[in-house]
Amino acid sequence: MNDGEMSFWDHLAELRKTILKAAAATAVTTVVAFCFMPQIFDTVILGPCHGSFPLYGWMARLAELWGSELPGFSSGSFDIGLINTEVSQQFMTHMSTSFWVGLIFAFPLIIYFIWQFISPALYKKEKRGAKRAFFFGNLMFLLGVAAGYFVIFPITFRFLVTYELTASVNNMISLESYIDLFVTMILMMGIVFELPLLAWLLGRIGLLTRAFFRRYHRHAIMVLLILAALITPTGDPFTLMVVFLPLIGLWEFSTILVPKEDSKD
Repeated sequence: MNDGEMSFWDHLAELRKTILKAAAATAVTTVVAFCFMPQIFDTVILGPCHGSFPLYGWMARLAELWGSELPGFSSGSFDIGLINTEVSQQFMTHMSTSFWVGLIFAFPLIIYFIWQFISPALYKKEKRGAKRAFFFGNLMFLLGVAAGYFVIFPITFRFLVTYELTASVNNMISLESYIDLFVTMILMMGIVFELPLLAWLLGRIGLLTRAFFRRYHRHAIMVLLILAALITPTGDPFTLMVVFLPLIGLWEFSTILVPKEDSKD
């Protein structure tokens, strides 16, 4: 289509098609996820509930090198069972989790549909840059989801469920609270990993420069340290660094992607 010949209503029609295609792709992946959810739930979503989860073995080996046990990661067995307290909760969890899993798998297609919608309005040089940006954003989102699942969520979950205010209180983790924390942290990390793409886009339109990153570098370190401490409130430096290093790495990577002050391209 030729962007110069399209009316406002033509654009709305194309936008409607894009939204419908994105919704259809999400619906298909959600249905597929729904069909396989029992297997996905047992092997993937509930993976961090068991001591066989890969990160826990790595943490145990690192603790040996560290010379002492890490808080919340004792060498004893770890196996958390969830309870259900609502009549409809398992069905609703099946539905909602299928949607979120379907959305993650549909994300590359959604990005592609968005690209199809905006690409006709771009010049050839802009298309090259935008194509790289969409691919990069897609990749970073999936990397963020992976980091959330394999590192951030297991550390946070294991610390919280093994924390004791007093030995007189037994933890009984509900299915609802587990899924809420799981979905929130996984998607949050996917969004956080889009920081470099956001910085690049703001830099391209002149709203962000490298001077900003240099000026607020120390402030960023403090803010990211606080954020890492909130995500993993274990109190020991090792687990704090496990979360902090990816965050500060994203900040530094964003600095590289932002154009220099004298760059017009």
